[in-house]
Amino acid sequence: MTQHILSGEPPITVVLRRSARARRISLRVSRLDGRVTLTIPAKTSEREALAFAESKLDWVRGHLADRPEQIDVQLGTELPFQGDLIEVVAGQGRNVRLQEGQVAVPGPDERVGARLQGFLKEEARRRLIAAVDGYAAALGRPYSKITLRDTRSRWGSCNSAGALMFSWRLILGPSEVLSYVAAHEVAHLAQMNHSQAFWDVVERIYGPHKDERRWLKDHGEKLHRYRFDG
Repeated sequence: MTQHILSGEPPITVVLRRSARARRISLRVSRLDGRVTLTIPAKTSEREALAFAESKLDWVRGHLADRPEQIDVQLGTELPFQGDLIEVVAGQGRNVRLQEGQVAVPGPDERVGARLQGFLKEEARRRLIAAVDGYAAALGRPYSKITLRDTRSRWGSCNSAGALMFSWRLILGPSEVLSYVAAHEVAHLAQMNHSQAFWDVVERIYGPHKDERRWLKDHGEKLHRYRFDG
């Protein structure tokens, strides 16, 4: 992959990716991180591909402008935690602490985002393990391990070895949404598909889940707008 700069102000970086499977030039703007990807067939010239991108410049800028506002987390930021808004404030001592309507983060200002992200990951891990343990016991199927990542395209996954993966950003959403995603992936321990049998398992170990799925569809992408790296 190579990077190129499209004309205009502000300049836009586009990542050019060749694909043996591509049959035509395609342009994609990620709503999550604003990455602009230009995918081209193996035999298409870069000049032709970049000319195509330049011709779509207004379309690219429109999609970038339509993305949810990105928020750099620092002291004074309000961010969701288990569905409720909390304010990031300066803390004392060694540990990040939750208090009424706030999360207190000790240490230098430039480390607030990184320290808070570490805290959120640990909270997500703790709550997801508790949820997964309960659903796996109800299902009568063991899992092999749990890993947390900052995934962009999915909230969780389960492989054939019983390894479960979750986005740690689930901790920012409502608690019932985190629980639903945990149950969803545990259900894959019994059904590695999305057949009716799979959804029957989800219903049995979790219960009705229409509202949780709707919340993720309507609001999930907003959880990715919080940046913790400064």
